Amino acid sequence: MAAKKTPLKIIPLGGLDGIGKNMTVFEYGNDMVLVDAGLMFPDDEQLGIDLVLPDYTYVLENEHKLRGIIITHGHEDHTGALPYLLMDLQHKVPIFSSSLTLGFIEGKLNEHRIRSPKFVEVVDGATVKLGVFDITFFAMTHSIPAALGVCMRTPAGSVMHTGDFKLDQTPIDGKTPNYRAINQCAADGVDLLLSDSTNATCTGFTQSEAAVGPALRHIIKNAPGRVFVASFASHIHRLQQVCDASVAVGRKVVVTGRSMVTNTRVARELGYLHIKDEDIIDAYDVDDIPDDKVVVLCTGSQGEPLSALSRMANGEHKSLSICERDTVIISATPVPGNEKSVAGIINALSKIGCAIYDKSQTLVHVSGHGSQEELKLMLAMVRPTYFMPVHGEAMHLRAHAGLAREIGIAKENIFVVDNGDTLEMRNHRVRIGAPVESGVVYVDGLSVTDADPVVLRDRQKLSKDGIVTCVVTVSRRHRKARDIEIYSRGVSFANDDELNRDAQEVVRGRVEKTDSADMGVDQLRRGIRNGLSNFLWNRTHTRPMVITVVLEV
Repeated sequence: MAAKKTPLKIIPLGGLDGIGKNMTVFEYGNDMVLVDAGLMFPDDEQLGIDLVLPDYTYVLENEHKLRGIIITHGHEDHTGALPYLLMDLQHKVPIFSSSLTLGFIEGKLNEHRIRSPKFVEVVDGATVKLGVFDITFFAMTHSIPAALGVCMRTPAGSVMHTGDFKLDQTPIDGKTPNYRAINQCAADGVDLLLSDSTNATCTGFTQSEAAVGPALRHIIKNAPGRVFVASFASHIHRLQQVCDASVAVGRKVVVTGRSMVTNTRVARELGYLHIKDEDIIDAYDVDDIPDDKVVVLCTGSQGEPLSALSRMANGEHKSLSICERDTVIISATPVPGNEKSVAGIINALSKIGCAIYDKSQTLVHVSGHGSQEELKLMLAMVRPTYFMPVHGEAMHLRAHAGLAREIGIAKENIFVVDNGDTLEMRNHRVRIGAPVESGVVYVDGLSVTDADPVVLRDRQKLSKDGIVTCVVTVSRRHRKARDIEIYSRGVSFANDDELNRDAQEVVRGRVEKTDSADMGVDQLRRGIRNGLSNFLWNRTHTRPMVITVVLEV
């Protein structure tokens, strides 16, 4: 009877407000399992922020319950927060994933000087027991090899989490989704399904990764000079197709960009990327080979300013450059928010005059996420009683919920929730529970801190209107302004002598209007700042940040 009263809690801490920072807690009594620990890259409004993490305070507060961390696959939006989480945990927690994913994670942890993590390699069909959780792993196809889904069974009921997926029938490595395992879980009964919603607004089926190969080979074969292919460094299937096409037409492959070099090395060592040693050359040896015999695999498909493609486009790469005879293939789709950066890279390349190919012109990229028909097939195979769409923005979650209704799941059994909301399962029945603390954490250089809107607002203000500093020396006895100096940076009126003289008179007037000698310096400082800010608005219609320093003598 006690077991029936104890709920299984499903708590998404990230992944339901955009494409990124995926993290979901599963908790039953004194046992807790975490699925994924991802990050999100900042948008244009988050000035100076390097990374955005989910707020995992709830995990830290319940660390004594944490039996294991499951990582479904090796993408940053599922692994990127892991180093920060592990540094905050007081005890080592086992991390379960495929060998390739663990290889990528190990490199990430080494960068943060996290030694000897507790890795547990799992494969398609593996089962593990973590407290009351009986967990089965099954293979899924995605834009990275060795992606996994999980099926959990607990005393309160069962849950399936698909991870990111598409139902690719002709994957590059020949490993299709484990339909037998999915259907076996369905036959045993799945109470709640959590399923990838990224392409829930896209009709039809997502094309197979194999469809990209012929287009890549045609471009590489007919290019007059070097070919530069920008892709996600973790997209091993895409890298394999580039390598296969290059070798087939007699070209050598050069790998550049730190993450690209690291991931190709790990994938080759673990047997996920196949290319002979003699077909890969060092970037410093490329000048010894004719241009029409070279293909360069590089980072930069998202327009990152420090990526290899960006540096080559701007003539800043230490060993490689792009010229008019060359060809650039951008083999990726811009992540929402990166469109402007990608357009900037394309414009820089266009000035060089090289040939540029992206998915708008030819089939050099397909998505790694299933479209509507695949999502409906997954729902139809699993036949869950309850459904919770995950991994997407609000429009994706709502669209996925609509697909679930189309295949017959009752509207009241579909939960479109926000990060921090809780579902509770008791005796195979699911209801909304009490929410938990959630939000985001910013990585700002070496600082990892809670989101502070004041800091971001100040940075936005500085970036738009600049800063004015006013230093006033005041006679303590007579409360007169003896000296006023105004400095400005990033403002349009920096060299306007008349405006600066008028600004000094405004400050002088503010000081002299302060009749009470016992008025505090803080009050005087605020009065000067407000007066100067209003003056600048009236004269320039800008509101720079005003910093006031009052010195009493």
